Amino acid sequence: MATHDEQLAYASFTISGDGVDPAFWTKYFQQQPDVARMKGERMRPPAGKLYAERPIGFWGVRTKGRVRSDLLALHLWYLKTSLALPRRDLPELLEQANAKMRFFCYWVNESGNRIPDIPEPIRTMMEGMGGTIEIDEYRW
Repeated sequence: MATHDEQLAYASFTISGDGVDPAFWTKYFQQQPDVARMKGERMRPPAGKLYAERPIGFWGVRTKGRVRSDLLALHLWYLKTSLALPRRDLPELLEQANAKMRFFCYWVNESGNRIPDIPEPIRTMMEGMGGTIEIDEYRW
């Protein structure tokens, strides 16, 4: 159950794929990522004792801790603005890196009557650049 202080929405922007070089995307967006990993980097699974290699590379930024709102639209506008989206060269760069981009949205909907507010310009922008918008909805 969500507490009074728990945010009911936030979002992230990620680029993931076989050819993702986090240093390239950090320089490209001129922004430090919240998460960045190279494909093949060794990792220790949370419950595992053996090391494994990361199956894909990824780079991402989050709104959690940066945008204080339960309105998903505000989180998406923040990402659009801070990453200077759309960018004309981005689809080609993603193709060259064999990568995909997405907005990933966290959405708490305990009551079942909240509707995610994804603005049409954001949808159109992501479709135009070949990206996706995914919503992970939680109902406790």
